[in-house]
Amino acid sequence: MLRKDLKILLLQIRDDANVRKEELESFAKYSELDLAQIDVLNVFDTPKFSSDVLDGYDALYVGGASEANVLEPQKYEFVNYCIKLIKYAGDVGLPTFASCFGFQLAVLAFDGTILSKDSDYEMGSIPIRLTNLAEIDPVFKGTSDNFPALSIHRQYAVELPSNLDLLAYTDQCLHSFKLRNKPLWAFQFHPEVDRATVFKRLAIYKEAYTSSEEEFQKVLDSLVETPESHNLMLNFVNRVLL
Repeated sequence: MLRKDLKILLLQIRDDANVRKEELESFAKYSELDLAQIDVLNVFDTPKFSSDVLDGYDALYVGGASEANVLEPQKYEFVNYCIKLIKYAGDVGLPTFASCFGFQLAVLAFDGTILSKDSDYEMGSIPIRLTNLAEIDPVFKGTSDNFPALSIHRQYAVELPSNLDLLAYTDQCLHSFKLRNKPLWAFQFHPEVDRATVFKRLAIYKEAYTSSEEEFQKVLDSLVETPESHNLMLNFVNRVLL
């Protein structure tokens, strides 16, 4: 298949109009795809949907969320629909790249456990450690251990079901896995987000993630560029889809 012929569905969990636009642009930029090649299903607009929304697509992207909690399906009815969709994509072998909230949904989709904390959670640029499996994984192969990535999340995982192969982690939590024998990858960090974008997002979600101006500034000061993180998106397209 040619790159220009790829068609991808982005499962988007964003309510803010500016972040909706920026997230789509970020996924397209670091996939080196045209915006027109990515269709968006935003769950705030369409909270109920069936697995046939994936018909005709070459891959599924799942984005992050700052206006929803994966552990509150009673409040956000789309959570269970998202979980079912990711489970279906894994079962049928549709290539999938899930980021942040998408990682948490994927853990739950394959019978794992997501925990939550209200303080001391990862926020800013953090070093990502790799497992031995990452050395031979098509998405991670060639990536340096301790590469920097951007991560902002209250919910997290510390163990995986046996059918999920751990690829990356930090001292605090797990950060990436692949569904065994299927082309589905999930990342707790944000491969699709760069430093400038995090500055903008933190300004929007400042009160949700920081409790003081001092803490907010400390996070901003920690941010670095994360080129190896972005390469994971390109590797997914080049090595898995093409």
